[in-house]
Amino acid sequence: MFETKEINSVDANSVFDKMAEQSHKNVVFCSDKATGLKAIIAIHDTTLGPAIGGTRMWHYRNEADALDDVLRLSRGMTYKSAITGLNFGGGKAVIIGDSNRDKSEALIRRFARFINNLNGEFITSQDVGTNARDMEYIRMETPHVVGLSESTGGTGHTGPVSAYGVYMGMKASAKEQWGNDSLSGKSVAVQGIGNVGEYLVKYLRDEGSRVYISDLDEERLTYVARKHDAIIVPNNQIYDLDVDIYAPCALGATVNSDTIKRLKCSIIAGSANNQLQDEELHGQMLLEMGILYAPDFLINAGGLISVHSEISGIGKKRTMQLAESIYGVTLDIFRKSKKEQITPYNAALKIADKRIADIRQLKANS
Repeated sequence: MFETKEINSVDANSVFDKMAEQSHKNVVFCSDKATGLKAIIAIHDTTLGPAIGGTRMWHYRNEADALDDVLRLSRGMTYKSAITGLNFGGGKAVIIGDSNRDKSEALIRRFARFINNLNGEFITSQDVGTNARDMEYIRMETPHVVGLSESTGGTGHTGPVSAYGVYMGMKASAKEQWGNDSLSGKSVAVQGIGNVGEYLVKYLRDEGSRVYISDLDEERLTYVARKHDAIIVPNNQIYDLDVDIYAPCALGATVNSDTIKRLKCSIIAGSANNQLQDEELHGQMLLEMGILYAPDFLINAGGLISVHSEISGIGKKRTMQLAESIYGVTLDIFRKSKKEQITPYNAALKIADKRIADIRQLKANS
């Protein structure tokens, strides 16, 4: 299962160093010549419960980038579960390849067998490059999958709930920054208008926000702009807009030393994972600039709440109530940040770490 010869740009020692650095429990390299599968499953922590996280299929530059991505994403899932009060650990999987060209039923089902070999320690769902049909293929090989279509007994796509959680976090940020949570008349730049991004655009336009959108998919960009009366902006110009809120909803690390210098917003709140390229450095830079950052692993937890609903069997009404609770938790984070004079990211991290430590101690004493 652990085949370093297939991960030719990742040194074995560096894998263990990276695992130790972020306190990962397990990393599994999955390789299959017949299907062309090259994938990595990372399990960060299972104190609160089985690790849960989506399977992302992406054309990474090399295996080292894929490893870095899956380690950061799985760690984020640990904190996402902890901060929202759910009993899951953090995990993530990445399949290396172009989802439009390299994906096949055989490849996905072969990957699913690696998940099954983990005996329930890792539960997967949809992510970038995978969809409900892929989850059905995975279900053919293992029960440890959620994010299935409604027609097959699942809750359907997590996009609406994910977007609603981000919307709630954005409104809480407005309340903190301006004293009023209304987004009517506010200008918002949404970078990435996939399933989550489009739903977020709809929530914002329904409230009367002026919305600018960018995406690499020109056809989808035109479609969403016409459907929701949004304004198209070239992708490389999104950081230069004079807007109230920047909402990164695509891939991570878009908030970095270069882009921060260009930002003219007052709030950053979006659905992308790992938005800060360097959590300490860039979190502090934003704090000093007076830009309020809503921690991504908190406000994008709606997707996790949605799959939790699928596992627990709770209805849509309760699911949306749980997503709405992100509003209050976000305000708690900002209060803690201000009181302790730390970044919102570190404030959220401290709350999540405390819950994990408390449950770990409880288990040790039982």
